[in-house]
Amino acid sequence: MGSEALGMGSEAARLLEAVDFAARKHKDQRRKDPEGTPYINHPIAVARILAHEAGVTDMVVLQIEERFGAEVRRVVEEVTDDKSLPKMERKRLQIERAAACSRRAKLVKLADKLHNLRDLNRCTPQGWTEERVQEYFRWAARVVSGLRGSSAALEGALQRLFEARGVPT
Repeated sequence: MGSEALGMGSEAARLLEAVDFAARKHKDQRRKDPEGTPYINHPIAVARILAHEAGVTDMVVLQIEERFGAEVRRVVEEVTDDKSLPKMERKRLQIERAAACSRRAKLVKLADKLHNLRDLNRCTPQGWTEERVQEYFRWAARVVSGLRGSSAALEGALQRLFEARGVPT
């Protein structure tokens, strides 16, 4: 059954296609929370934060998969860490490169950090100490400082999380 038969516009159909593609690509991946939440929940939550909290309706931002064109591929490249690098180098580069990101990539990064921090407040990943959680919050605050000026709504939500944790910004 086509998207028009379902009463959906082409943008909604493209978004569902992106979600379906992402779900297949990440089907065997799990988050680090105690429940082992399916990884696909994370990009879906990031897209929801962008749409509902930041008011983003830009389909390029919401369709975060390289399959959907060069513009989307560029955003994906901006927000994806080079997994061949050591973890601490990837974290350092996120801080260093944040301010130079495109507005679209900044929005995705803000929503990604917001979801990760909310998730850390909800439950601590297996093997993480409270100090490691706090260190993640401090690191995220440094990344977010380079993303400022992109979304008052997301920045405000992040600021409240940092304040609740006593993390300077």
